Amino acid sequence: MCGIVGASAQRNVAPILLEGLRRLEYRGYDSAGMALVDQGRLKRTRAVGKVQALADELSDHNPGTLGIAHTRWATHGGVNKTNAHPHTSNDRIAVVHNGIIENHEALRKRLIDSGYRFDSETDTEVVAHLIDSYRAESADLAEAVRRAVSELHGAYALAVVCTDDPETLVATRSGSPLVLGVGIGEHFVASDVAALLPVTRRFVYLEEGDMVSLTPRGFEVTDTDGQPQERPVQESGLSLDATEKGSYRHFMLKEIHEQPRALADTWQGRLSDTGVLTSSLGPQADELLGQIEAVHIVACGTSHHAGLVARYWIEAEARIPCNVELASEYRYRDPVVPRNCLFITLSQSGETADTLAALRYARSLPEGQGYLATLAICNKPETSLTRESDLIMMTRAGPEIGVASTKAFTTQLMCLRLLAGMLGRERGDGHALSRDIRDVEAAVTRVLELDEAIAHLAEQFVDKQHALFLGRGPMYPIAMEGALKLKEISYLHAEAYAAGELKHGPLALVDEDMPVIAVAPNNEWLEKVKSNLQEVRARGGALYIFADEDSGLDTGAGITVLDMPHVADALAPIAYTIPLQLLAYHVAVAKGTDVDQPRNLAKSVTVE
Repeated sequence: MCGIVGASAQRNVAPILLEGLRRLEYRGYDSAGMALVDQGRLKRTRAVGKVQALADELSDHNPGTLGIAHTRWATHGGVNKTNAHPHTSNDRIAVVHNGIIENHEALRKRLIDSGYRFDSETDTEVVAHLIDSYRAESADLAEAVRRAVSELHGAYALAVVCTDDPETLVATRSGSPLVLGVGIGEHFVASDVAALLPVTRRFVYLEEGDMVSLTPRGFEVTDTDGQPQERPVQESGLSLDATEKGSYRHFMLKEIHEQPRALADTWQGRLSDTGVLTSSLGPQADELLGQIEAVHIVACGTSHHAGLVARYWIEAEARIPCNVELASEYRYRDPVVPRNCLFITLSQSGETADTLAALRYARSLPEGQGYLATLAICNKPETSLTRESDLIMMTRAGPEIGVASTKAFTTQLMCLRLLAGMLGRERGDGHALSRDIRDVEAAVTRVLELDEAIAHLAEQFVDKQHALFLGRGPMYPIAMEGALKLKEISYLHAEAYAAGELKHGPLALVDEDMPVIAVAPNNEWLEKVKSNLQEVRARGGALYIFADEDSGLDTGAGITVLDMPHVADALAPIAYTIPLQLLAYHVAVAKGTDVDQPRNLAKSVTVE
């Protein structure tokens, strides 16, 4: 989940690398470092903490035209300068790495036996010494890297420089993302295109097993055997403004307020007046979806919550069974695949290691025992997940920088609602669904008008240590998402329960110090939710309810009700997500935590 950026140019690359790290800081912010090759010498600078700590160390640093840099999310070894990247070998090889080398212990022992000395606890230092050992046998840096990575087990994106070759940067990927940036008289690599937008808009998306050698004059992409590979140069549609905070205090707040537009972008081109356009998934989608008799959804974290909501939609509308699983658990059991089953993966980044591994497992099942097709719902094009799936549905959320997902989640919900409409097109009312979806932008805009009221409400949570979230039906996964958001960024312990389960244990926790947050749209579960809430009040618990304006729930002693605009059942989970995001945001601000970069977390989880 670390961030990598590298450059070979005819100008000083240090400022380019530093700005790239700032744009990759969402991927990790335990420590940061940079290595530059200048006049045959390797100059390495590392610092613990965020990228600004590295910038302070670099204030008097000499320039270099070749370099690599890294921002770390710790996996092997504690958070200290010694474990920070880049890692070096014999003062001539420098390496930055995103991923995990699973066989590092065996390689470390072998390298120690051959005379190498290790300074860090990381798995990455093994890679530096291994490349150096092969560099002694080869005049070509790319060949040394190729031989080294052939021994690595695990996942990695690597960028390597060497003082003996002062213009060449070699990079490769297997299981971790890496893109090549194409310039004039300069070329770059990075974990994400966002890191390189200030210097180029032209990119090559490296595929699994690709290796690239680049200099200021050009680049060559080869496979693991050294055979040249043709990879297209593509123009990025992202703007610099999309990755800036603008007038907002935090990226998270900006991204919450971008949701009306993002949701509209998600459905546009996929909807007619009579329903969802199945053809928007591709020319074969209509025939393929007509054969689907079951659905498996596999995802992690927030995306898993989106899948849990979708189960209600798909089973109710299409009348086919839908199973939702955590990707980290799915491939470690022996799943039973029903006949004509669609396998769906959800990922914001398209590089989530557990989700990608689950997809590969699903695709590896023998014919007759496997899935009819695979579908990736993803926010980023040209990722491992989208390239390896049969069907693709882009969420179109745009860049999401805040670690706690907001618009990526609601646009996943929108994609899943559209998919449920496709699967249930023979049974559902396409006209009504089309009308309801088109109304979502206005509905969410109205919900965002509660921002100030929620900010005031959040002040009552500052001195709390725990919170309980309740919902029923499809609002139960929304309660789970609300609890996750609160714990992610405010560090306040929060749990979610189906409201009907309150009396089966959680009620023992309720007292005047345990705030209970409930979501209560005006649907078939409303009266039962009201009964569950009375159980809380009877035990002295303080209730905070986001309720439909026509629900009949009113503010009173121990009860605070924030009226929500009425929304159709088809869109209620999306609309009721917004106030829970705002609550988490304002509680975190009031508590003074780091909203966009919460401790111990990173945005793109590319390790198991």
